[in-house]
Amino acid sequence: MGIDNRIKEFRAKFNLTQEELANKVDVRRETISHLEKGKYNPSLKLAHDLAKTFNTTIEELFILD
Repeated sequence: MGIDNRIKEFRAKFNLTQEELANKVDVRRETISHLEKGKYNPSLKLAHDLAKTFNTTIEELFILD
């Protein structure tokens, strides 16, 4: 079971680069890139921080397959 996400969609909506988003949630830009490509599953803390940044819920941002 994988986790799909809408990070790229939300990032575009908020007009953020991968680097800007990474700085907001205190990770490297590469982490955001890997998340968007589905190559990395985030920790619960990172998922929470991302959802908070986008003013949404974890459930809206991440979709279980």
